[in-house]
Amino acid sequence: MNSCVSALTIAGSDPSGGAGIQMDLKTFSSVEVWGMAVITALTAQNASRVSDTWAMNPDVVGRQISTLLQDMRPGAIKTGMLAESGIIRAVADIIPSDIPLVIDPVMVSTSGYRLLDESAIKFLKDEFIPKALLVTPNIPEAIILSGLSEINSEEDMIEAGRRILKSGQGYVLIKGGHATGEESVDLLVSLKCVIRFRSPRISYTVHGSGCCFSAAITAFLALGMAMEDACREAKKVVYHGICNAISGEGGQRMINP
Repeated sequence: MNSCVSALTIAGSDPSGGAGIQMDLKTFSSVEVWGMAVITALTAQNASRVSDTWAMNPDVVGRQISTLLQDMRPGAIKTGMLAESGIIRAVADIIPSDIPLVIDPVMVSTSGYRLLDESAIKFLKDEFIPKALLVTPNIPEAIILSGLSEINSEEDMIEAGRRILKSGQGYVLIKGGHATGEESVDLLVSLKCVIRFRSPRISYTVHGSGCCFSAAITAFLALGMAMEDACREAKKVVYHGICNAISGEGGQRMINP
């Protein structure tokens, strides 16, 4: 492992290991990047559902980041579950502007548990997303961030991406896992072009695929890859992880990068 290259995840804890901080660190390690983590929230969850969450005090989150940065400088930073607007503000105020930032706008769990309230979503859109190099919403998240009423086609995904880009960041990667069809198609949208990343669609759902995808992109950016290459390589990591998913006793699969 090359300990000189590191990436930082700022996200919630998932006791199942299938998503959140735990999945981010596994993904960083799978591509030989040193993983660092700041915890924003604790959750009671398994592969199938979230039963409760407890947000950290924003000052505690800020202290974790500031202390870490005194000694370690990550090559890229990823945010996942940020829980509430105070935490988003603390993160936005502290992280350096010259480190690539990937925002995975975690709002609702796969099982439908709300992870971000309306005031926090507004702050995320207005104040935090403009600081990002990349935002990686799935289709339900892209609907919320773009203001579209629905997304049913690639044309809708592109329109959503362009609306989100008005917030100021360089790229939006809209993940196609919630769409239909024989292929899973993710769209990287910038003001200059649209790039498609394709893989065969696997019939079952997996817990943690979104976390894995954004974490892999973050790791590859930390390694110095250009955005298109980082997304392409991350797509391979996610596809491998879905093919090698493991199952909990309830039958829900978890991605295994």
